[in-house]
Parts: sequence; C-alpha cells; structure tokens
Amino acid sequence: MELIMHRLEECYQLAERHFNRSFPRPQVTLDLRGQKAGVAYLYRNLLRFNGQLYRENAEDFLRQTVPHEVAHLLAHTLYGERIRPHGKEWKGLMTGLFGLPALRCHDYQVPRRRSTRYLYRCACPEHMPFTPQRHALVARGRRYSCLRCGSMLRFTGQQQSL
Repeated sequence: MELIMHRLEECYQLAERHFNRSFPRPQVTLDLRGQKAGVAYLYRNLLRFNGQLYRENAEDFLRQTVPHEVAHLLAHTLYGERIRPHGKEWKGLMTGLFGLPALRCHDYQVPRRRSTRYLYRCACPEHMPFTPQRHALVARGRRYSCLRCGSMLRFTGQQQSL
C-alpha cells in the first residue's frame, strides 16, 4: 500500500504543478476483488484497488493502473460530471499529463473464480443449472418453468462446482 500511496502522491503533485491548483487526496483501499484492477468513486473521492492484481503485477500496476484511476478523479474535478468515463478529458490527462497510453482495460491474468450451480429438474431428461443468484430468488418464492416442456423447475438438492 505504501508504494501505491507514493505513486498516487506523484500523480497529484504533477497535476497540481500542471494546473496550478490543489486537489483533495482520495481515500484509498485495497479491498477490490474480481476482474477490475481499480475503481474510482467520483462523488466519494475514493479509489479502490484490487490487492491481488497489485501483488501479481506491481510494476505495471503502479505505472499504469494508479494513474488511470487518479485521472478519473482529476477529470471529474476539472471538467464536471457530464464527461464520459474514458472520454477526451480523461484521455488528455493520461497522455498529456501523465505521458501514458490511455488504455481502458488492463491485461492482467485474472484467475477464474470457482462457482457453484444448483441443479433443477423438470420433465426434460437433463438438469437445468441455476446460478447462486437465481437459486436465492427461488428460495424467496420466485418460480421458473422450463421453456421446452413448460413444467415447473424444482430444485433437486444437488449442487455442482465448476
């Protein structure tokens, strides 16, 4: 986290010299999980980073991802809320201010998350796998019928790990 905060400060000092004004520093967390390397919460002045992706890709993360998210906060502060997330204002900050390519997405290897499927059955011979979200909706009373045979889908009590 110390290196992220140092890189963040470098970005802000560069912006302050360039625009001749100060910018409030954001709160920073390393609690983001999943596919995204970072997320900027514009109205909360908060940056969330993916700790696992940072540990696995530290050099590129510090060089590209931290400025990428800082540029979102700076663009919002400088140009307002009506700009596109990766629009010309953000691109201008990435290339003109930070001297970096304006890449929308990272190319870090993200391990596939294991997932569970809940097996449902109808009059058809094969099982129908439900996601955890859809299974939770059934538990709260939602009902589903098979699009092929029209009969009600019922939970078999079985789960499948993928």
